Amino acid sequence: MDFPITDLMDEQACYQRLVAWLHPNGLSCPACQARERLGIHRRHRQPIIDYQCGNCGRVFNAFTGTALEGSRRSCVQLVLILRGFAQGVSTNRLARELGCDRPKLLGLRHKLQHWAWQLLPREVLPDQEVEADEMFQNAGEKRDSASRSGRSAKAACQQAARARFVRAGSAASGRRRRSGKRPVAHTSGTQG
Repeated sequence: MDFPITDLMDEQACYQRLVAWLHPNGLSCPACQARERLGIHRRHRQPIIDYQCGNCGRVFNAFTGTALEGSRRSCVQLVLILRGFAQGVSTNRLARELGCDRPKLLGLRHKLQHWAWQLLPREVLPDQEVEADEMFQNAGEKRDSASRSGRSAKAACQQAARARFVRAGSAASGRRRRSGKRPVAHTSGTQG
């Protein structure tokens, strides 16, 4: 038995969450930035409301001027998509879970990533001086962990080195066999 998660979520609560994320300082007119005298223009797509500014007459909704402008997805789908993107879920998996078109979802992902990149502060590090450990995120991490199956890390490293040497030697001898020539043995000393 399947339970689609989109049927279990509240559309109004998702809309309010989206408005809070997109407009942390409160909803305002995208043309004149007015916060007062915003009247309801129409409610044709509940819970999304179209507002009309009392100052300049502009009609807009919560998505106007954002990366979600023009989106025809439900608020529940948008919240689940943003959640999936933030968690690093693949576009293919999200498309399967939500039953939507993967190329269109990938386009939305690129649009949102570009929008987020534009909003990032350009000052990466606030200091004028930078320490080396601030520059490299992976500093101090080990590349491969040694297998601890009853032997020391040194023994595991030596075994890996032997395996590399054996593979390199077998590749060289394979090349000689294919050419049909036998390797010449060099001996030191006098002939007798």
